[in-house]
Amino acid sequence: AEHQHARYNPLRDDWVLVSAHRVKRPWQGQLEKPPPEDVPRWDPNNPLCPGATRANGEVNPQYEGTFVFPNDFPALQPDAPEPDDCDHPLFRAAPARGVCKVMCFHPWSDLTLPLMSLPEIRAVIDAWAELATELGATYPWVQIFENKGAMMGCSNPHPHCQVWASSFLPNEARLEDRTQRQHLSQHGVPMLLEYAEQEAHRKERLVVENADWLVVVPYWATWPYQTMLLPRRHVCRLQDLSDSERDNLASIMQRLLIKYDNLFEVSFPYSMGWHGAPTGPYLEEDCRHWQLHAHYYPPLLRSATVRKFMVGYEMLAQAQRDLTPEQAAERLRSLPEVHFK
Repeated sequence: AEHQHARYNPLRDDWVLVSAHRVKRPWQGQLEKPPPEDVPRWDPNNPLCPGATRANGEVNPQYEGTFVFPNDFPALQPDAPEPDDCDHPLFRAAPARGVCKVMCFHPWSDLTLPLMSLPEIRAVIDAWAELATELGATYPWVQIFENKGAMMGCSNPHPHCQVWASSFLPNEARLEDRTQRQHLSQHGVPMLLEYAEQEAHRKERLVVENADWLVVVPYWATWPYQTMLLPRRHVCRLQDLSDSERDNLASIMQRLLIKYDNLFEVSFPYSMGWHGAPTGPYLEEDCRHWQLHAHYYPPLLRSATVRKFMVGYEMLAQAQRDLTPEQAAERLRSLPEVHFK
């Protein structure tokens, strides 16, 4: 807890430097602006609100639950042309096609997931699973992700996420596919199923748990209050979850996100996303090595205004963190599960 050491991340096949003593150093660097407290419930100029006009001239319906629409500025398009042939192995290019969608969680802009009801969160989970099934019928990878807060690049104060489906496996997916495949081959059990069982027994990095799920600060966590959400049973994809598992997922997400907000009494910023077995052509392949999981990557380190910067050593050498995962987990675990608001 007091001396630097390195920890191995078997999921990414890399290492993180843990330097717990550095959290004590004085800070005279950049201070972030806390998120605004006066977000209007409905704003005709917010393109995610019901009835608002988006940049392409489309008018949103008066939706009352979740609402999915094509991203007006997609990073991937289904009909992109083939790149030119490569004339040298150091100058390779490959086709990249897909679709990008936006999903609003709720019609009110002044809500976030921890402030929504369990049935409303369950509706989000069902919509995620529906999109994963629909897009996964064609595309090998469907990435569901939420950027929460302006600090994480969120440009609209409205509860929403994005879903990008691609004709290729992205870097993180290919890496996790390789490491999980190797672990199953060498040990005969899916890596993250074994890891969840170990963390449930050890409890030192456990944040919250219920009958079907557990949330831990991973042993190899990079970000200060990074967490991983894991099912207790072997399940490959989000759409494979049972009704009871979806109900318990809504509950554990709400509990975790309330703790996040309570940590510094602020709407806690993060990037999160789901990783599960590839889809499209991979639906016919053996993907037993995969275990469904969600990553939460929050940047805040000491307060609502002091964040962790991944620069210098982190960019040029390897990841480094300023408190141990055990310290982070204990702090999160001890927080109340009633929202500070």
